[in-house]
Amino acid sequence: MDILSTGKRSLVPDGVAFIEGDVGDTVLVREILRDHGCRSVMHFAGSIVNPESFEIPLAYYANNTSASRNLIEACIGEGVRHFVFSSSASVYGDPDALPISETAPTRPLSPDGRSKLMTEWMLTDAAAVSPMTFAMLRYFNVAGADPEGRSGQVGPPTHLIKIAIETALGHRDGMLIFGDDYDTADGTCIRDYIHVSDLADAHVLALGHLMNGAESLSLNCSYGHGYSVRQVIAVVERVAEVSLNTAIAPRRQGDVAALVADNANILSTLPWTPNHDDLEFMIQTALDWERR
Repeated sequence: MDILSTGKRSLVPDGVAFIEGDVGDTVLVREILRDHGCRSVMHFAGSIVNPESFEIPLAYYANNTSASRNLIEACIGEGVRHFVFSSSASVYGDPDALPISETAPTRPLSPDGRSKLMTEWMLTDAAAVSPMTFAMLRYFNVAGADPEGRSGQVGPPTHLIKIAIETALGHRDGMLIFGDDYDTADGTCIRDYIHVSDLADAHVLALGHLMNGAESLSLNCSYGHGYSVRQVIAVVERVAEVSLNTAIAPRRQGDVAALVADNANILSTLPWTPNHDDLEFMIQTALDWERR
């Protein structure tokens, strides 16, 4: 189910049931759950751009928090037993220490992060008074594309790797580096990247974990190490065999110097293997997708 505000219908595989609609439409969601006999739900719908969330905060609370509230109500009303929620590392805010564990304080700095954390709270409270269990997967920076070329990132570019690749392919004249005075080795922000295929595997395994009777849980989804903006740009240049035109811009509101996860929990809880922990591979698959 998707409202297709940023997604594309053509990327849904043949033979997969698809309903165009809003996850916040409780009546429609309940009808779908009932008609298809759904007992598990994976919730990916939401807005995700930190800087944009400062400009249109109420839109983020509507799309992320209010719609999620309605979806959770519909799921509980129709007897859904397991719920996997795509949360975000932005719930942590500026961490006290690195790497960040799931027990670290949650102090989001942006409306995006706060809207995701509010959904985590709602899900926790609602599940406490129902039979439903949940897995909250806190994404760090998702990158790459399906290695077989079946799917990849679409819509306006909002993430570093897609912007850098569009620049490498000549789809834009240049790109900005937002801040070069952070307390990092080269002055630019450090982020923990995870390939989208490994992230997809984590969702399937988390759902299986719940279906096997596990208690509700929160998990960081990451590789446990990070790369700076300049390091990412250097790998894009090497893979694409071009030099990128970059310029320094002021820091963006809500950005922190480094976000790197402690991923020990997901490694010990799920039979999950990071198969694509390679920045060059992530960038190559994203480049291949963009060329298509």
